[in-house]
Amino acid sequence: MHFPVVVFVPALFVATFALDNGLMRTPPMGWLAWERYRCDIDCEHDPKNCISENLFIDMADRLAEDGWRELGYDYVNIDDCWSSKERDKQGRLQPDPKRFPGGIKKLARYLHDRGLKLGIYGDMGTLTCGGYPGTPLDKIEIDAQTFAEWEVDMFKYDGCYSNATEQERGYPLMSKALNATGRPIAYSCSWPAYQGGLPPKVNYTQLGQICNLWRNYGDIQDSWDSVLNIIDWFSENQDVLIPAAGPGRWNDPDMLIIGDFGLSMEQSRSQMALWAIMAAPLFMSNDLRTISSKARSILQNKMAISINQDPLGIQGKLILKEKSNIEVFLRPLSNNASALVFFSRRTDMPYRYKTSLAKLNYTTGSYKVFNVFTEETMTLKDSAEFVVSVNPSGVVMWYVSPPAKLNLHQFYNGGKLLGSAYDDDDENAIPRVFL
Repeated sequence: MHFPVVVFVPALFVATFALDNGLMRTPPMGWLAWERYRCDIDCEHDPKNCISENLFIDMADRLAEDGWRELGYDYVNIDDCWSSKERDKQGRLQPDPKRFPGGIKKLARYLHDRGLKLGIYGDMGTLTCGGYPGTPLDKIEIDAQTFAEWEVDMFKYDGCYSNATEQERGYPLMSKALNATGRPIAYSCSWPAYQGGLPPKVNYTQLGQICNLWRNYGDIQDSWDSVLNIIDWFSENQDVLIPAAGPGRWNDPDMLIIGDFGLSMEQSRSQMALWAIMAAPLFMSNDLRTISSKARSILQNKMAISINQDPLGIQGKLILKEKSNIEVFLRPLSNNASALVFFSRRTDMPYRYKTSLAKLNYTTGSYKVFNVFTEETMTLKDSAEFVVSVNPSGVVMWYVSPPAKLNLHQFYNGGKLLGSAYDDDDENAIPRVFL
């Protein structure tokens, strides 16, 4: 069925409400340990894959030396199970000395010397999800100061073993404490995921004021079913989620599992394309030491990354669901361009999907189209029917260049929509779907 064209205006003009730390003006990118390595602390029998200093140094080396950093993948994020089971005599968190003999500050400097950033994990409960010391309300200030002294660049605050009342107090308090350190520390909140992800329990306006990104939904697993489940939830609730996102504040559908075990290459391209459309953080959780060249080429696709990192920061949306099990997603981009994804939920065979740009609410004109994964280009008139062949569980992703410019002053002024953002007499007007 067809979805009505909606106004994307709120995402464009609420940046002044974002967390005032100047960070993550585009979705963050990097590597995160959790999905691939979980709480593997058995360094005696599996030294290359346990949660240890060596693992994060290895991943930092790969980001710095294999072309990832230059594409924007610059965070190396530690997740749960990094600390000792007890705080030190001063009441501070401390890393497990056997697995992190150099300490966190030394690891941070190793990363910084290579143009990378370090992220670390904590939890609001008395214990983390993995059973390590948490950061309850009375420990927020000392832990924020500890992370700043360690030169940490990002902090993820989980919510295991905490309740709604503690979360309501703790997430804003940690934001204030991190900012009070004087060190720029990006802040990832798991708060909405523990409150069902939706209003009225979740106040996305408040989240945008205290957090740079937030987990809305459950953890991703290494399976296509898990990816589909996340896509479904985000699509079903997109009218709530889209206005919440923008520069400095992002909805987080969780990690990229491309290069692991659960996705085919078609499904890997689909996750990359849809995460780019959703303006999602791009945190890989895989083994960069052994990743295949095909998986690497998907994750390093420059156009997909460029779409994800678009400075307007407008989260895209599902605009069309067909009975054929083809879905169409669209994201407005800067310079009046757009990204289209044709996504197949079929499991039988490639499907030849016929449509036109006019049917997708583009206005009269000729458009330049770049196929993100094949790098083919073509020019299409809005009225010209075309066919895209979409493989089962796969995507066709396009970057669409516009024929005319959008006049934002005419489009929006003083909080009120003034009418058309383009000249109705201009046959080369921008796509109406932008509006």
